[in-house]
Amino acid sequence: MAQRNNKYDRQLRIWGDHGQAALEHASVCLLNCGPTGSEALKNLVLGGIGSFTIVDPSRVEAADLGNNFLVSWENLGQSKARSVCALLQELNESVGAKFVEESPEALLDSNPSFFASFTLVIATQMPEKALIKLDETCRQQRVMLLVARSYGLAGLVRICIQEHDVIESKPDNPVDDLRLHKPWPELKRFVDQFDIDAKDQLEHQHIPFAIILVKVAEEWKAAHGGRLPSGSKERAEFKAAVRARKQSDDEDNYKEALASAYKVWAPPTISSELHSVLDDSAVEIHSTSTDFWILVAALKMFMANDADGDLPLDGAIPDMHSYTELSEVSDLFGIAIIQFYYLNACESVVLMQCPYDKAMWTTSCNSYVLFSS
Repeated sequence: MAQRNNKYDRQLRIWGDHGQAALEHASVCLLNCGPTGSEALKNLVLGGIGSFTIVDPSRVEAADLGNNFLVSWENLGQSKARSVCALLQELNESVGAKFVEESPEALLDSNPSFFASFTLVIATQMPEKALIKLDETCRQQRVMLLVARSYGLAGLVRICIQEHDVIESKPDNPVDDLRLHKPWPELKRFVDQFDIDAKDQLEHQHIPFAIILVKVAEEWKAAHGGRLPSGSKERAEFKAAVRARKQSDDEDNYKEALASAYKVWAPPTISSELHSVLDDSAVEIHSTSTDFWILVAALKMFMANDADGDLPLDGAIPDMHSYTELSEVSDLFGIAIIQFYYLNACESVVLMQCPYDKAMWTTSCNSYVLFSS
């Protein structure tokens, strides 16, 4: 593992372990290993794909030496597929390499199932009639097809695929979702255990800011007909209400509460992009539905039946002064709130896995409590 990480260090920094794992499990087929196809495959081999197969019946000619870096004078008259395959394997010995000395068009006619085992097919310099048939074959077998053709300094690239699902778990601007604006019943009961007016100074300065904000927000709603602050004047009044509960100027948890007060009246919202995914007809799953749409269907069912239209919590909470300080009190408060949000995320996961068996989540959460304690 250490050798792998050193080898692919730069690209791991870009797309992470999940991106590298996708490359390492990929099997690529190149049809015609001219300069365009050879260069494309070289970049994938250096990136660490699992394996590749080259399909090309031609021999290396003198004209190839001026435009293809993967053949040399020594290869003149030899199989082009064999020559390119050998050099590519030298570039990255961990990548599996095969070649087939047969015309892509003939192979497509005689054995279309040949392409079913690949993750990606790269077709270069092929006639349109053959590409149309290849596209139909790849779509039936759910294989990605990339078509490339070059004309000197000009060229074209076309991606042919029914659907390509990308789940990015590291958004550019993540927003902490603590449900400060709409705490669920268990969170309310949890918050009620804390006294933000506690006389003990050590206890008071280690109450997590999330609990402070939920407390003050509930008091605000009780005094304003159930609504949260709106407009600059009311928001300033809300912050003043938080500031009034401070007992000294050096309470960092109250500084955090004031800095995060906006999360009470500006909670995370569901983006238009996510709405379009949830409303897609593919959410009506069937026997051929992909894993992605099964997950989306489970998410939509969870939001409708168990979360009042909200997304599930991810179980993560931001750093809070109350549990970064080293003290017995902060450790107790910190562990308590971390577990509470994490257990709610556990419940959400189990409900999405089995929406009609809500008893299952108790076992999962109990297992987590036992493990963490």
